[in-house]
Amino acid sequence: MDPDSYEPAEESSDDEGSDDEAVGRDIAQPIPEQERDGRRLDPPPAGPISESNDQPIADNVHDEASDQNTAPGQQPKGGPPGGITSAQHEQVRDAPVHVVPFGGDAGVPTRPGQGPRSAYTSYAHEVDPDAKNPYAPFASRIDWEIARWAKLRGSGSTAFTDLLAIPEVRDLLKLSFKNSEELNKIIDEKLPNRRPEFRCFEACVGGERFEMFCRDILECILALWGDPEHAAILCITPERHYADADQTLRLYHDLHTGKWWWATQTRLEAEKPGATIIPVIISSDKTQLTQFRNKTAYPVYLTIGNLPKEIRRKPSHRGQILLAYLPTSRLEHITNKAARRRTLANIFHACMSMVVEPLRKAGIDGISMTSGDGVERRCHPILAVYVGDYPEQVLVTGTYTGDCPICQCPHDALGSYPCTAGYRDIEATFDAFSKFGTADYNKACDAAGIKPIQHPFWEHLPYVNIYRAITPDLLHQLYQGIIKHVLVWITSIVGKDEVDARVRRLPPNHSIRIFHKGITGLSRVTGTEHRQMAKFLLALLVDVRIPGGEPARTDLVAATKALLDFIYMAQYSVHSETTLLALEESLATFHSKKDIFVRLGARDHFDFPKLHSMVHYVRAIRLYGTTDNYNTESTERLHIDFAKEAYRATNHKDEFPQMTKWLERREKVLQHANYVEWRLLQAQRGHQDVIAARQEIRWRPPDMACPLHHVMTKYPSRKAVPLADIVSPQGYGATFFTAAFARFVVELNNPHLTRNEVEARAAQMRIPFTALPVFHKIKFRNVEQHGKETLDSIHARPRQVGRNTEVLIPARFDTALVCVSGESEPAMAREQHGMRVGRIRVVFSIPDRVIPFLFPPAMPRRNVPRHLVYVEWLSKFADAPDRQYQMYKIRSLQGPNQLGSIVPLSLIQRSVHLNPKWGGPVPVHWTSENVLDECAVFYLNHYQSPHSFYNLY
Repeated sequence: MDPDSYEPAEESSDDEGSDDEAVGRDIAQPIPEQERDGRRLDPPPAGPISESNDQPIADNVHDEASDQNTAPGQQPKGGPPGGITSAQHEQVRDAPVHVVPFGGDAGVPTRPGQGPRSAYTSYAHEVDPDAKNPYAPFASRIDWEIARWAKLRGSGSTAFTDLLAIPEVRDLLKLSFKNSEELNKIIDEKLPNRRPEFRCFEACVGGERFEMFCRDILECILALWGDPEHAAILCITPERHYADADQTLRLYHDLHTGKWWWATQTRLEAEKPGATIIPVIISSDKTQLTQFRNKTAYPVYLTIGNLPKEIRRKPSHRGQILLAYLPTSRLEHITNKAARRRTLANIFHACMSMVVEPLRKAGIDGISMTSGDGVERRCHPILAVYVGDYPEQVLVTGTYTGDCPICQCPHDALGSYPCTAGYRDIEATFDAFSKFGTADYNKACDAAGIKPIQHPFWEHLPYVNIYRAITPDLLHQLYQGIIKHVLVWITSIVGKDEVDARVRRLPPNHSIRIFHKGITGLSRVTGTEHRQMAKFLLALLVDVRIPGGEPARTDLVAATKALLDFIYMAQYSVHSETTLLALEESLATFHSKKDIFVRLGARDHFDFPKLHSMVHYVRAIRLYGTTDNYNTESTERLHIDFAKEAYRATNHKDEFPQMTKWLERREKVLQHANYVEWRLLQAQRGHQDVIAARQEIRWRPPDMACPLHHVMTKYPSRKAVPLADIVSPQGYGATFFTAAFARFVVELNNPHLTRNEVEARAAQMRIPFTALPVFHKIKFRNVEQHGKETLDSIHARPRQVGRNTEVLIPARFDTALVCVSGESEPAMAREQHGMRVGRIRVVFSIPDRVIPFLFPPAMPRRNVPRHLVYVEWLSKFADAPDRQYQMYKIRSLQGPNQLGSIVPLSLIQRSVHLNPKWGGPVPVHWTSENVLDECAVFYLNHYQSPHSFYNLY
């Protein structure tokens, strides 16, 4: 998508509105005023739901599309014939975004604001009433910088106190505090905290009391909503986004583009006009604090869907807040395992009920909240999404382990496709809960397919259907689940030795990790490692010899590729209805081919929840936006900041009070750091300029094309490399460097010459240098979207050998996608015309002293590229990808057919990874270092990364 073409569209017709409103008809009703102390929710209106696009979005399968009766995971008629196409990518990428706002009184302020930084203004009055010291309450800049370092980057408090005990350090720095205790006192007493304090509560279950630490959930929501850093990027109301002016191709990305928000807003506007919905996203996951002693923590995190997902998933933007530490008792005194599990579930729900209790009334009546720009609105915080892995999903919903927490699919049918079972009925669940305390309670719960737990925490929450609030989990379901299983299946078919031999001999790449000892012997494989293995999974099947011959291998490749396509498409940051159909088609393809794993003896059945969960991805994306809105990887990352580091800062005795206090001080310091930055910017630019600068910050839809920009080091890796080393096979291997450089200079000086004329002049040209400065790495970044993170890189370096001829660093000359059309444009999708794969041999620059000898004085220096690249070409792309592997086949041009050219660095688009065509068992003499030299045929690996899959497939 082109962010600059982000434009509002006209209001949609009433007929189109049924697409989202159908979701609302199955949203749990708010608790009526006279029944707010009860458990029952009013049932949704009866009757079938007919939708304009005939796609499943509601929770009851019989209400989704009366004319099709589409079940969970069932492919509706009219889907694509198979796989994702370039045209479908183009619809998402290049089309302008047409926005249909909700309109009406939704999100209307009850009181206007006072400027985009009014929250900082009130903060300034508290810390610096005289407006003289921007670092107040700290005495000076150095005073504040040392304090920030001590709390965010420094060592332990004892070590910091010992450092300040050195008289010279304290005297030279002129600090206002002499030890950690005095610094803590300044932070505790003089720095305001915009986030609530932790309090200790006790939950009583089964006559036992359990201690937990939690914050007021409404104050946490207000802290995120009222943060001045978030004021300019808050999503206030839902929107429909389309890729076409006719509003036929809907787009999904952030939470406010999904159907749940629109439907809930419609329901609220009918009852209380002028509402502003705050979608509450809660995640929980128990984590290990130590490698030994078995010390654990059970953090619960909170964020709001009003923040763009790019903010929510980056801890540095403080879009997530630690809500509670739940009890971690193992109840080892309860010897009966079933009773212990039931008690643990009741403890969880009892504690969470205390945490979310304020949402009951606030979700119905709304509460006044002021955002960071001073605007006041009537806000309704409503639980929208609960993020967790499968055990957490089972615990939250009260379902049985081994069953689906979303639909009613029997355990022995989890491997079936399409799924014919309906979604779980929240009303049937409430009917069972209404019998609590009676002799029929256990029987009623069993009939509803849930455990007989005591009052789940979501029982009283308005507009909440917990079965729909459970969302996909990329990390545990796909990488720690599907990829883990597929690797085991492939290993049993191909054999451990062959799998490890292929893994060790893959060409290196920025995005590809080479497991030099293989992968079959690894234990406790992490999600990150499974993600890395998925990138070369298909390479393990190229030319593999298996029982059944070519037909069996074709089915095995098709089944594996379909799963990979699903996993990579599920990670898109933008989806359209077309790509969602392609996502569903990939799943259908796998199920049509999956019996190959049974025929080859790798698997007996497919009845396990992680595979079944894939049928619910399309529905969740339509409801809540793309999967990066609710991925558990964000939760796993938060464990480091909010649990593990907090624990390390304690004395490991009665740790939770210390952890919460450490976190509160850290939050104060981070808040004050933002305030100091604002004060300094205000002093530099003036108040009005700061307001204008902040108003320029606007959220834009994510750009999946993600254009990359070259970043080179200031100084070369080697200042003077002799030409003999550049052309030598033992050096850089740029065989035809001299001739290629001569052609480049002639063409740059005379762009209108014919090829024969260029060759003739180049043959007569003398090279005025004997050595060149050479760079060994090209980095690629996108500062606007990803900051200073290196998204891609290309290496071009020779082997480094030690004194005893041992290889210290192996040679590495990466392959890249190069623009040969004469224009420097990003490579998009399968636009293979104008693009070609080449191997990067040398990255260099022309010395300034020889430029006058190569180019006429009249030529501007800006026309001479600063960095040049010698590219060793591979064959051109075929007209179509290989029929079996669906990857483009590329040949190495060796001997007299080898071609080399020198091109400007700007024409290098990105690195590409090539899967070798093994030709059967892996040749023993191939290595990761020489495979690009030894192998003759390769396949372009578009599974190198999600970006390459999107842009090169």
